[in-house]
Amino acid sequence: MSMGRWLLGLIFPLFVMLALFAPSDATAGTQPAAPQGQAQRPTLVVCPTCEVKRLVDALREAPTGGRIVVQSGLYVEGEIVVDKPVEIVGQGWPVIDGAGKNQVLTVKADDVSISGLVIRNSAKSYLADLAGLRVEAARRCVIEGNRLIDNFFGIYLAASEDCVVRDNQVYGNATSEAFSGNGIHLWNSHHITLERNYVTGHRDGLYFEFLHASAVRHNVSEKNVRYGLHTMYSADNYYQSNLLRANLAGVVLMYSKRLRVIDNRFEDNWGAACYGALLKDLDDSELADNLFFHNSVALYAEDANRNFLTKNRFYNNGFAVRIMANADSNAFSGNVFEANAFDVTTNSSTQSANSFNGNYWDDYRGYDLDHDGIGDVPFWPVRLFGLLLEEYPAAIVLLRSPFAELLDTAEEAIPVLTPRNLADEKPLIARPSWSKSRVLKNASVQ
Repeated sequence: MSMGRWLLGLIFPLFVMLALFAPSDATAGTQPAAPQGQAQRPTLVVCPTCEVKRLVDALREAPTGGRIVVQSGLYVEGEIVVDKPVEIVGQGWPVIDGAGKNQVLTVKADDVSISGLVIRNSAKSYLADLAGLRVEAARRCVIEGNRLIDNFFGIYLAASEDCVVRDNQVYGNATSEAFSGNGIHLWNSHHITLERNYVTGHRDGLYFEFLHASAVRHNVSEKNVRYGLHTMYSADNYYQSNLLRANLAGVVLMYSKRLRVIDNRFEDNWGAACYGALLKDLDDSELADNLFFHNSVALYAEDANRNFLTKNRFYNNGFAVRIMANADSNAFSGNVFEANAFDVTTNSSTQSANSFNGNYWDDYRGYDLDHDGIGDVPFWPVRLFGLLLEEYPAAIVLLRSPFAELLDTAEEAIPVLTPRNLADEKPLIARPSWSKSRVLKNASVQ
């Protein structure tokens, strides 16, 4: 075999391979196909005039990980169960209506996303916690941007984890505690993010029982029959920048521990037994940078222990702080008390080891000779008339009377009955700058 023929036999196959794999003019310069798993998910469209007219049919046909687009219309289909990972997206606010006979939408699968739906008219029951949208034992769900109207419970998560509930509007029509459910109800769940929701007209706006390691922030809960936010048997949660307004109580924290309650607003919770924040068996928690404005009782503490309260502003409340004798080792430091009828009251003249240190009191009339910003004489925030009210609540009618003024003047001159350990030994002379910049009006964050 000659050398030329040998070279031709070697080079010719290379040219053939290059010709086969070179891009044609039609495909030259285009991007390669997306790897498997990154391709667009299969989508089913539901609408009254489409081939698929019902959401339940779309759920039956949709593949795992598929996408269902529900277009504008009214869908009355009984209880709808989501039992596979899918994304359900509403376009034009489609209405999923329970007709007062069913739980409307039930999620029983992981990795489900629901957005853009109007979910309304669930059944009501004394025996079952029926909801507009209920998630049961699921992980990584996303409930976002929905409207829930006239349901028994609005959104209910049970035994779920790593879920996000955000930007939903939840409207109830509750008239009594006995026959109404909660707006957003979280039970036996953890690592839940609850943010930017608006809730009104339910028993409790936000209710958490056995909730752990979760974040609740930037929500508005107002005009509910009972509480704006209610926590039971929970731990290690973070409540930030929520507005709790015009409820029987803004926030009720019970039988819980290690909660952080930061930069919230408790306002207009006004009535015979209304509270901005009620602490009952709450231990080892922090309340900081909160605003308590125009509440009958801004903060009530009973059997609450080792809690730290700092840089809160108590403004224009009936009672700023009511702390019971069984509350122990709570520390109030750096707070601002202004324009309250009573700054601090208690039901015992021999208080437990609670402390007030370094707070600003607008009633303080002391002096600061060394100009260090701290009063040279202590301030006793508990008025003698306040102690009288704990024993005889009806005496409130004498609040502005000469009798009340006489009692307080006598106690100020010779303080013998008000609790010594509730004195602020280092009262601030000037109101801290951070409190001057806190806006009281235009509180809504809707």
